[in-house]
Amino acid sequence: MPEPRSERRVGIALVIAAAVAWSTAPFFTRLLPFDPWTILFWRGLFGGGMIMVFLTVTQGARGVRDLVTMGKGGWLVAVLSATGMMTFIPALQMTDVTNVAVLIATQPFVAAAMAYLWFREAARWQTMLASFVALCGIALIVSNAHAAGDIRGMGLACVMVLAISAMTVAMRRYRETSMVAAAALSNFLGSLVSLPFAHDITHLGGTDIFVLAMFGFCQVALGLTFYALGSRLLPSGEASLVATLETPLMPFWVWLAFSEVPSLRALAGGALVMGAVVADIVSNRDVDA
Repeated sequence: MPEPRSERRVGIALVIAAAVAWSTAPFFTRLLPFDPWTILFWRGLFGGGMIMVFLTVTQGARGVRDLVTMGKGGWLVAVLSATGMMTFIPALQMTDVTNVAVLIATQPFVAAAMAYLWFREAARWQTMLASFVALCGIALIVSNAHAAGDIRGMGLACVMVLAISAMTVAMRRYRETSMVAAAALSNFLGSLVSLPFAHDITHLGGTDIFVLAMFGFCQVALGLTFYALGSRLLPSGEASLVATLETPLMPFWVWLAFSEVPSLRALAGGALVMGAVVADIVSNRDVDA
């Protein structure tokens, strides 16, 4: 059953905002010469703290209660989100940014399949066709990855895709649960798991703390909050497809800041992903209210 037009537009806008926020991860990662667990620990604390501030300001005591009285749906989302975050940063450090970015474009297929198996939510054929075009972009770029580091990094990226796809479906399934509170909890869980493995946890200067705070606020807090709100308003496959706009933006920020020029394959694959997302949005512009 199609979503109301206004609700769908809000959902698309929120997920696009989430994709822009998430795409800054490689930029911040390049600025931090620490092991991934140290980055995950501090980023999780700052990200979770920022989300809790948002909840407190917008909902008062109710926001804090939502975190404490989290139901099974919220815990499921939090665990899946934490899993995705804890595999994402190591993947970025083990392989090229582009290899990680394009694997994210498989999420529409995975999320649509999970949504159908879980509660029989069928994806639009236009969305699946657009997802296939995005997948062609993946095949174009990652076909050049052969090094051992690439394989390990891409393996972690695949785990991330499975976790985030399942998280998207869970957000859709448990719409009555406060997913913003679940996003905060996922950050704190990530910090807790990372703590025993973080070797550089006390070796931070003032600039490092500032970068980590911005990492937590811009990439995590804004990204997860926007996605938690927007993905509940869209079919799981479409939410994941729109989020793949993160893919071409990730190499863009790295190029802009560090002059790391994307390959022709990356540019071509990114163009396919962006074209697929735009085509899907346009094809559904006449959805019934």
